[in-house]
Amino acid sequence: MTITLTGRGIVPGRATGEALVSHETISGWGGIDPESGTIIERRHELYGVRFTGKVLVFPGAKGSSGWSGFFQATRLLGTAPLAMVFTTLSTKSALGAVVTRVPTITDLDRDPVTLIHTGDRVTVDADRGIVTVTPTHV
Repeated sequence: MTITLTGRGIVPGRATGEALVSHETISGWGGIDPESGTIIERRHELYGVRFTGKVLVFPGAKGSSGWSGFFQATRLLGTAPLAMVFTTLSTKSALGAVVTRVPTITDLDRDPVTLIHTGDRVTVDADRGIVTVTPTHV
């Protein structure tokens, strides 16, 4: 059964890939390793997990404005996520999405963090503001 969510596109584009879901915000400044695309924040639920090539679904950014710089580095190094889906848009997460240049959607009609599971197949169509989810879990 396919799930369709509608929201607001922040960065245009379309991408399809495997979801990586976090129930916690992610700190860009010191919370990720741009060289490997790995979450390195020790107390984070996804500590040690790579987001490279995944559709990153999470509540948003935390920490300083350095968040955008670290995510921009992932784009430059080729370790960025395929797309991002934010529950809550802040100035940090908006700027991070813009400099990362991956399709990004926020303000969805339902909570993506509770509906999408890591491993689900997700298409982010930020041009139309649509997230399509094909669950892989039972």
